[in-house]
Amino acid sequence: MPARPVVNSGQVAGDPVHHPLFARYYARVSVTAETRFGMGRLRERLLAGLSGRVIEIGAGNGLNFAHYPRTVSEVVAIEPERLLRHAAMEAALRCEVPVDVVPGAAEALPVKSEAFDAVVLSLVLCSVRDVERALAEARRVLRPGGQVRFFEHGRGGGPVMTATQRLLDRTVWPRLAGGCHLARDPVGALRDAGFLIGPYRSLALPEKGPRLPTSFCAMGTAWRPGPAG
Repeated sequence: MPARPVVNSGQVAGDPVHHPLFARYYARVSVTAETRFGMGRLRERLLAGLSGRVIEIGAGNGLNFAHYPRTVSEVVAIEPERLLRHAAMEAALRCEVPVDVVPGAAEALPVKSEAFDAVVLSLVLCSVRDVERALAEARRVLRPGGQVRFFEHGRGGGPVMTATQRLLDRTVWPRLAGGCHLARDPVGALRDAGFLIGPYRSLALPEKGPRLPTSFCAMGTAWRPGPAG
C-alpha cells in the first residue's frame, strides 16, 4: 500500500495571504481547467521524472499532487491561503506520494537550507509580493545542482498586449485576482536570481480561441548552480 501523507493543521493565526473570495473562485475554475484547458496534461509534463524530496511553493488547492511520480519520496507543499490550504490537505489524502501541506509565505519558507532535490513553481510567481525574495528562498532551500520545475504565466503577446497587461497590473487586476500580476517575466526573474535556465517552451492557454492577458505561459526547467549531490 502507498504511504499515507502527513498533513499539518490548517489553522494558523495571521495567515500571510487572505483572499477568501478569490480562493473560492480559483478552487472551482482550476478544477474545470484540468480537462477543458488540458491543465492535467500540462501538470503531468511539468512533474515527470522528478525524484527525491520536493518542495512545491504555492500549492494552491493541490491539483499537482496526483501527478507526482512515485520516484518522489516526499513533497512539502507550502500554501499561505487558508481555504486553498484546506483543499490541498484533502487532495494530499488521496495522493500516493507522501505530501505534507504547510502554511508559509514564499518569501520566508519554513524549511532548512539545501534540504530539497527539486523546487516546483506552478502559477505562483504572478502573485507573490516580492519575486526576488521568493526566488532567493527557493535557491536557499534547493541543494546545489538541484532543479526547479516551473509553469508560470506572464508577459507576452506583443507591445499592445504587454501595455494592456501593465495597465491592468497598475489598476484592477491584482485586487480582483488575489494579488496576481500579468506582466511579470518568470524566466527572466529566475535567471536574475542566479538559476541556470534549461529547456523551456512558451505556450498559450487556452490553446484555441482568443488570446487573453492571462494566456501567455512558460514551462521548463532551471537549476541551482553547483555539483549534483
